[in-house]
Amino acid sequence: MYCKECFNSKEAPAAIGPYSHATKVGGLVFLSGQLGIEPATGQLVQGGIAKETGRALQNIGIILTEMGLTFSNVAKTTVFLRDIADFKAVNDVYALFFTNPCPARSAVQVAALPMNASVEIEVVAVDATWGK
Repeated sequence: MYCKECFNSKEAPAAIGPYSHATKVGGLVFLSGQLGIEPATGQLVQGGIAKETGRALQNIGIILTEMGLTFSNVAKTTVFLRDIADFKAVNDVYALFFTNPCPARSAVQVAALPMNASVEIEVVAVDATWGK
């Protein structure tokens, strides 16, 4: 038997659909994909893929922090790109948030993303305090 807890951040951008920011099951925390949305306005940041990526990762950081976690708790990420040609630019920003040892990661090109975003990032984290 497992216990599932859903979590919604007070500081991150509001969900744009019927989902929670995160769901915790046992010691695993699954964060919903985050776009480069500015929390104060609910709009995508302007200025290109690097700005969108940075804002998406900042939003992830907000959710992790409110849950008592950090980027070092992240075990797996998935990066959805509207254009795989943005892979290097995303990596450059991604490396500012994740240091060695980096989590496992997948990156895929998709046909479209909500709000016409260029990037969406989801993560799976481990709550090291679970079961203690």
